[in-house]
Amino acid sequence: MRLYEYEGKKLFSEFKIPIPKGEVVSSASEAVTAAKAVGGPVVLKSQVLTGGRGKAGGIKVVENPNDVKATAEQLFNLKIKGYKVEKVLVEPKLNIAKEIYFGVTIDRLNYKLVVIVSGAGGMDIEEVAAKSPEKIHKKLYDIEEPMYGFDAIELSKKCGLDSEQTKQAAPILQGLFRLFKKYDAKLAEINPLVVTADGKLIAADSRVSLDDDAVFRHPELATMGIEKRHEEGEMTPREQQAHEWEIPYLDLEGNIGMFPGGAGFGIMGNDFIHYYGGTPANFMDSGGGPSPERIAKMLVLLDENPNVKAIFGARFGGISRCDDFAKGVIMFLKDHGLSKPMVMRMTGNMWQEGVRLFEEARKENPKMFERVEAHGIETPIEEISRRAVELAKMAEGK
Repeated sequence: MRLYEYEGKKLFSEFKIPIPKGEVVSSASEAVTAAKAVGGPVVLKSQVLTGGRGKAGGIKVVENPNDVKATAEQLFNLKIKGYKVEKVLVEPKLNIAKEIYFGVTIDRLNYKLVVIVSGAGGMDIEEVAAKSPEKIHKKLYDIEEPMYGFDAIELSKKCGLDSEQTKQAAPILQGLFRLFKKYDAKLAEINPLVVTADGKLIAADSRVSLDDDAVFRHPELATMGIEKRHEEGEMTPREQQAHEWEIPYLDLEGNIGMFPGGAGFGIMGNDFIHYYGGTPANFMDSGGGPSPERIAKMLVLLDENPNVKAIFGARFGGISRCDDFAKGVIMFLKDHGLSKPMVMRMTGNMWQEGVRLFEEARKENPKMFERVEAHGIETPIEEISRRAVELAKMAEGK
């Protein structure tokens, strides 16, 4: 569960990590008021739960107070990776002399916590590690092991700080470590930790991701306005709707709507679609033994997605029943209607009954099934996957 920058900085303050004086605003007029309170040149920072804000034009330095309103309006009209900017953080422009990196995360190979520091802050740490690995310094910790002051001093020195700067940096690193452990974080990162021209250290940015399965352990977060949300980004409208319907669903960037019978079958279907040259528009899981009503709702999410050009459905009946699958599809066709071509296959528990239900419904209303191709066990899943890719290409005129 990723936090907004301003939320991460709230947690920083709790652990005495110095942050810029700033204010979060929701309109251009509020930005003007906040900038006056800050005084001098300011930085307007879009608050979105995704990376790449700077490259997308989501961070602006404003030297002239008269330009704050127009710049803020520009940001509030911006979309970054599809996410609309609804909040902006107004902070003073820092006089930067040096930028370093502090981070704490999990080393899954060694089942330990790992503290990472670098004198090359302000850059993508993965890029630094790839191009200049000698600039990355790490120390592993057992989960119950504390970070002592001498450890923090040793790591801070490796970032190229002088003795006075090291005195400031060490407690910041210890604070970040304690924050990580207290709030069951998966990542706690300061990038950059700025050394200003007058020698002060300030956390200019924050990136904090919490384990969403452990959020219930921290009711104090709610009092800070931090609520449980999507893992790495804001939910799309369809993801929000699926969440309300308790359907595991994730939007992807392709054009083939994936309508599987379970997560494992869904992953396999995605692999088949990629193999035949297609791209899935989503990942979705029906869960074990879904009702016809749940099946119908799953199809609504796909049919109303403008990116979907064709729908691929695959049901392997085990705990779930193929006749319930067929009933859900028929319910959807009667109540909602289908605007995209759909090809599907059923096998396993009650597949013959499912095929029979489709045949009877087609006889009753042939028009309702004009865009539907329903198959049983006699048609290999590979052919269904190939056909879905073909239908999507035809819909796009390729």
